[in-house]
Amino acid sequence: MRLAFAAVAAALLASAAPAQAPAQPEFSADRVKADIEFLADDLLEGRDTGTRGYDIAAHFVATRFESMGLKPASKDGWYQEVRFRETKLADPAPVLTIGGKSYENGPQVLMGPSAFETSQTIAGLPVVFAGYGLHAPDRGIDDYAGLDVKGKVVAVLSGFPKGMASDIGAHLATDKGSAAERQGAVGMVSILTPEALKVAPWALRQRYAGEPGFTWLKPDGQPFDDAPGLRFGAQFNEEAAANLFAGAPRSLKTVLGEAAKAGGKPKGFALKQTVGITRASAHSETKSPNVIAMLPGSDPALANEYVLLMAHLDHEGIDAKKADGDRIYNGAMDNASGVATMLEAARAFVASGVAPKRPILFAAVTAEEKGLLGAQYLAKYPAVPAPGKVVAVVNLDMPVLLYDFTDVVAFGAEHSTLGPIVDRATASAGVKLSPDPMPEQNLFTRSDHYRFVQEGVPSVFLMTGFANGGEKIFKDFLATHYHKVSDQTDLPFDWNAAAKFARINYAIAREIADAPEAPRWYQDSFFGDTFAKDAPKAAKAGK
Repeated sequence: MRLAFAAVAAALLASAAPAQAPAQPEFSADRVKADIEFLADDLLEGRDTGTRGYDIAAHFVATRFESMGLKPASKDGWYQEVRFRETKLADPAPVLTIGGKSYENGPQVLMGPSAFETSQTIAGLPVVFAGYGLHAPDRGIDDYAGLDVKGKVVAVLSGFPKGMASDIGAHLATDKGSAAERQGAVGMVSILTPEALKVAPWALRQRYAGEPGFTWLKPDGQPFDDAPGLRFGAQFNEEAAANLFAGAPRSLKTVLGEAAKAGGKPKGFALKQTVGITRASAHSETKSPNVIAMLPGSDPALANEYVLLMAHLDHEGIDAKKADGDRIYNGAMDNASGVATMLEAARAFVASGVAPKRPILFAAVTAEEKGLLGAQYLAKYPAVPAPGKVVAVVNLDMPVLLYDFTDVVAFGAEHSTLGPIVDRATASAGVKLSPDPMPEQNLFTRSDHYRFVQEGVPSVFLMTGFANGGEKIFKDFLATHYHKVSDQTDLPFDWNAAAKFARINYAIAREIADAPEAPRWYQDSFFGDTFAKDAPKAAKAGK
């Protein structure tokens, strides 16, 4: 099998006939099934970043790439090694103070460890309420207007105003720490709104607050952080937040009431209470690779424009707190399914018999569950020789393959010329495009493609849609199996749906790779304007 694929690959790579149309490859449900069954097997122990199980999965993907005749993309072979700093809270237990009252970690406030300081004692600092903490003044959004937060702690509401576009709001919400740092703040506390607690209840947040923190290390050995000037952060439930607002010009109840209205944007003001923290953190290092392959392109004029297909390989490992029973987070859907469909798409490129005009990277990335970290490292350090660059990303993350989906949601498609490409690819498979049915989940910023968006690269991420019974099945999966030990291959997979999902993503990547022009952001795209200000833009059809 390996020799057969290698021979086919060599033949197509040697081909110099760009006019030849690629054959329509077949997409095998059985192949996808076999790959998912291996990647989600107990043997791999949940594929947690930095563990033996993840390394087995990485080796499996590398050998699959090699069997297809693809080439290693990293300067070190198949693997782009990423070094991580793992951080944990240490003794003594952290304590946060609001005015004269102390709070332990867990009941009313949540704190994580510091990636920079092993010991902190920060006396009570003045606090300024800054609304939602959003800062995009060129778009008329500036919650810091008129506020002085230099050297202070900012208190912000979680999320973003009702009615704001979910992808833009999700980005601005993700950027809150950086925005606070740019204004001179040294700490930030987030006040969880009732809407935020519906999406992720306090008990769930308590569970994750006790988990170790991760950040990747730069070549100089220093941890990467979007807002290194923020010395601490915390989340407050309503009880702690009400104490923070004691004596303030406006009560927390008033502020939350205003935020609950459509378009509500509470104005900021100084608070009377101070916030301080005592915290100890323990640091250790681990490493884990991105696995990256490359299929060379056939057009020398496009040799420096790379298309990237990616899927995260990691999951959540073993539940160390559980004494007996099933303790392994197999991650069959999240994200063995994405990796397996990416592998099937990669195989299809080789089997088509015609090399794409642009080179294509295939990446199985690490540490998505730790905060999109492996993808962020790859976005900062692309595995392409200079002056090459990634011009488009197609991301495969947790397609829910439990039903014959007849629609998909294409996150990011409306922001660039990737949109019409996605439309044609889905239509060719008899699948329609649908708007985001769960904007409250902020999915646009919660998967690996977003790290490339932040570097100015047009990107798209497909989710199986809610038509044909999909809504109930999808929501049931989220409620019952997502990030639980039951996400395994005894779920009622529709393997033909898996093959269809691979076909659609292959079609998207094939058209991108063969198009005369690389994808461009639209002229009115928030993300194009924010992250690729000087890049050439395209006019949106009909405008």
